[in-house]
Amino acid sequence: MEKPWYKQFWPWFLLFLSVGVSMLTLVRVAILTNHSVHLVTEDYYKKGKGINVDISRVNVTKELGLNASVHSDGNTVIIQFDKGELEHYPAITAMFAHRTLPDHDFTKLVTANALGQYRIALDNELQGPWFLELTPHDEQWLIQGRIEFPTDQPIQLLN
Repeated sequence: MEKPWYKQFWPWFLLFLSVGVSMLTLVRVAILTNHSVHLVTEDYYKKGKGINVDISRVNVTKELGLNASVHSDGNTVIIQFDKGELEHYPAITAMFAHRTLPDHDFTKLVTANALGQYRIALDNELQGPWFLELTPHDEQWLIQGRIEFPTDQPIQLLN
């Protein structure tokens, strides 16, 4: 006399195999939906049209002879600004954008000391690759570049 199906090995093996694969699939889907990487912007058309505006602001930067270099000192980011043909050191907006984590992006409005240094005190030390944009209040010019933080050596921002 043969054993009933529920007392045999193979039906349970196949059942556990299919349930196990289903559970792993659900875990993977949950992980990927909670930790997605945002490399493509949703409004790519508007971003593309904005590139032309940025190019004209970069040209103004070159005409005025503006330069900036950036380095960090612990939780402080120091921007050394060469004002070129400007009369004074303007208040600038520094926009920090992380390469892959958009929820880490932030913007700071800073003013210069007498030496042309802009100091940004942060809660935590910056780590990893960042994109930095410097603009005045009237947004007439733009200085931008990529920086790998932390960095002790000044890195020139190249448009």
